[in-house]
Amino acid sequence: MIKTRIFTAVTAVFGLLISMPFMAHARDTVRVLVWDEQQPEQKKAYDDGFLGDAIATYLKSLPEVQVKSVNLNSPEQGLDSDTLDQTDVLIWWGHIKHDAVTDAHLKSVVDRVLAGKLHLIALHSAHYSRPFMSLMHERSKQDALKQIPESDRVAGKFNFSAPLKRGSVKIDSPLTPRVELKDGVWVLFPPICVFPSWRADGAPSHVTAILPDHPIAKGLPAKWDVKQTEMYNEPFHVPKPDSVIFEEKWDKGESFRSGCLWTVGKGQVFYFRPGHETYPVFRQTETLKVLENAVRFLAQ
Repeated sequence: MIKTRIFTAVTAVFGLLISMPFMAHARDTVRVLVWDEQQPEQKKAYDDGFLGDAIATYLKSLPEVQVKSVNLNSPEQGLDSDTLDQTDVLIWWGHIKHDAVTDAHLKSVVDRVLAGKLHLIALHSAHYSRPFMSLMHERSKQDALKQIPESDRVAGKFNFSAPLKRGSVKIDSPLTPRVELKDGVWVLFPPICVFPSWRADGAPSHVTAILPDHPIAKGLPAKWDVKQTEMYNEPFHVPKPDSVIFEEKWDKGESFRSGCLWTVGKGQVFYFRPGHETYPVFRQTETLKVLENAVRFLAQ
């Protein structure tokens, strides 16, 4: 009987030791969901698939990354609860069908980011996507409360109910988000999440790592070019980032904060600007390295 018990105990310990490397591997795995609207125009640059497929293929080459690629036509738009619960980092590409994403799926994404269960990487034209805009709105509310005197906060003398909506801005338009005192009440003007001008001529941009020691800039040159890209020009109507990791400039004089990081609730949001659906931006070594670094950083 004693020998049997000893054998059973030793077997159990041995089994635990054998399984430990697999347990450690499971804990170290980064689970990534690539969401792509999948515009037909992407075929001009990604003839063997779509933009999201190119990103997913690259990330799948990394041993510790598990990747699932979905799109607007996937069951439940690729954003069902089970899928999101098994995702650490969501990479989002959207352009012309932002509003096709349902309210329920939007809420599922935003709630998980606010709870720290999910982190978002928004790419290029996803500045107008529903998840990015909603999370920038949530961050705006956080920032606005800090600007309001404590006595007014306690008394509830603030109004954050202005609806979030897309719009256009000019170079001299009042920045959003912003808080103004009106009739004794602090009013929040939500972020429009856009910029005054853009140019889709495919001219190269020149990227500088503003924070070269940041983990998202790891292994990248201090300066490098995006060979073909669309131009966006500041000011970008978003909350002030916690970190600006990259800046882009163009030969005609425009510039943009092109790698911005925010904490929103308990989660994080990274916006990476380079892109255009008809240019092979995400076949370029440097841009893919940024995503690799961002995925690892956000999931840690």
